[in-house]
Amino acid sequence: MFLLSVLSSADAGAGQATMGTGTGIGMLVFYIVFFVIMIYFIMVKPQKKQTQKHEEMMSHLKPGVSIMTTSGFFGTVIDIPDDETVIVEFGNNKNCRIPMHQKAIAEIEDPDSAVDDGDASEEVKEDKKEDKKSKK
Repeated sequence: MFLLSVLSSADAGAGQATMGTGTGIGMLVFYIVFFVIMIYFIMVKPQKKQTQKHEEMMSHLKPGVSIMTTSGFFGTVIDIPDDETVIVEFGNNKNCRIPMHQKAIAEIEDPDSAVDDGDASEEVKEDKKEDKKSKK
């Protein structure tokens, strides 16, 4: 009888150990899934968004457009010989034409926005002049 009670308590203990291990594995799986989801939202999704933005910018690329390269040089696109290469002219020297990869283009300068910014700065200057006159 004593032996039977010891065996039954040993079986009960083994069942509880298995149940605890199952819960531990469940928590481990939960943490792994949570970690993978966090990595996706922190690293993968922003990279996809940046790639999509760059591809949209490249769709507006055409000869005659002013650009800024990733190294900070400003130039004008002269020709687009293929899908990966552009020929860019830097400065006023017409002999300084360099073929470069499209991925090296950081920004496309929009001439319309430059005109708008110039008009806005003139209005600000006029407002400052009027303020000075009214203070006198």
